[in-house]
Amino acid sequence: MLLQWGVLVHLDEEDWLTGKQRNSFPPIPTHKHLPPLVIPPCTEFSSSLLIPSTDVISTVEFNQTGEFLATGDKGGRVVIFQREPQGEYNVYSTFQSHEPEFDYLKSLEIEERINKIRWLPLHNPAHFLLATNDKTIKLWKVSERDKRAEGYNLRDEEGRLKDLSTVTTLQVPVLRPMDLLVEASPRRVFANAHAYHINSISVNSDCETYLSADDLRINLWNLNITDRSFNIVDLKPENMEDLSEVITVAEFHPHHCHLLAFSSSTGTTRLCDMRASALCDQHAKLFEEVVDPSHRSFFSEIVSSVSDVKFSHSGRYLLTRDYLTVKVWDLNMENKPVETYQVHDYLRTKLCSLYESDCIFDKFECAWNGTDSVIMTGAYNNYFRMFDRASLRDVTLEASREVCKRRAVLQPRRVCVGKKQKETDVSVDSLDFRKKILHTAWHPKENIIAIAASNNLYIFQDRLTPNGHHNTPEIQSAPPKWQTQPNPPTY
Repeated sequence: MLLQWGVLVHLDEEDWLTGKQRNSFPPIPTHKHLPPLVIPPCTEFSSSLLIPSTDVISTVEFNQTGEFLATGDKGGRVVIFQREPQGEYNVYSTFQSHEPEFDYLKSLEIEERINKIRWLPLHNPAHFLLATNDKTIKLWKVSERDKRAEGYNLRDEEGRLKDLSTVTTLQVPVLRPMDLLVEASPRRVFANAHAYHINSISVNSDCETYLSADDLRINLWNLNITDRSFNIVDLKPENMEDLSEVITVAEFHPHHCHLLAFSSSTGTTRLCDMRASALCDQHAKLFEEVVDPSHRSFFSEIVSSVSDVKFSHSGRYLLTRDYLTVKVWDLNMENKPVETYQVHDYLRTKLCSLYESDCIFDKFECAWNGTDSVIMTGAYNNYFRMFDRASLRDVTLEASREVCKRRAVLQPRRVCVGKKQKETDVSVDSLDFRKKILHTAWHPKENIIAIAASNNLYIFQDRLTPNGHHNTPEIQSAPPKWQTQPNPPTY
């Protein structure tokens, strides 16, 4: 199942900014200092300078049912896709979530970049999601309207007040059918609670609270209260010169509302129990793998910094991603991970050059599949990796424009350090470190994945067999095949 996938949708920024949309929002204006970017289909850029930084996708997230997929970019925009009955994802709504701001007290410019998006559980026909930039979190409501009220007594059809002297009779307003309108409106704004940049938000399983984390603190919010939050983790020392670590990511347990995990730049992950104390500075468990001092180097602490943490759907395991590996931890065993997978071990000899180019500080995300049996994470050269926990097989695949042709087949990629064994092998010296897969998401129930590569969004699903059934849920030893959909959608 995992190695036989089809390209379901390939979208770039222009697809959802200039194409047909099912909402009534005006087109997002182009930037004053940058001309509109026209991207011909199936064109690969050799320089990232051709892509405006505001168009780069910065987060990807499925909702709890997988019917909707939300993406945020560095320009502060949120684009929501809906899955159609035939299986394709089409643009559902586009709106501007955040605008650039300036903190005059600190002389600090606040970017509009969307750092994280989290969906709230569905309780009514409207959809709610949290979106945050570096300082401000917003709760958005996305709803549909296909009827409008007509026949007001004091207003005309255009909404203007009538002359009261002309109103001689009273009538009952009625609802008339209208074209489907998708509306996005901000319902709450949570601001002024973080002195440092927000790197994580996570919705609690109680559906009433959520957490937000920056470099030194984690705050607990009530979704209905915007003017105050509770600080539950504080790593700020009295003297900032004594600062030894920062918070990199925080996540609530999927089932137990009192448990949360957060990781730090030292490579440790702490599990906190809010029942023990209101301030969770004292962790309940500490997940840390001891490194042999003889193997430590100048880069050891940098590459061990945890960039992402994900609880498994069952709640039994923790998945952590550092620069070179992904690790699976059992919540009942703290001293070492139960599984460790090398993502791109061939980069160990290039850490010096990666440090000089700042690539060593890239933050890769990771994801579980719906049954917690397979792990996915990104890499360089627009590669992404999948690891089957049962068979211990792994595969490297590529998300690029070349593979998104009609009925194209994705072949596995292999990066070699020495001499090439096959013509399709890629030398580690030829990897393009400007092309990177940082943000990934897996459908919560089906084998559909979303991959963000710069300003491109790729949506893959496992390829159907000739009899119409999905492949078996394990990584096969046969060469994988990823097939494009017959008729890619247009916007």
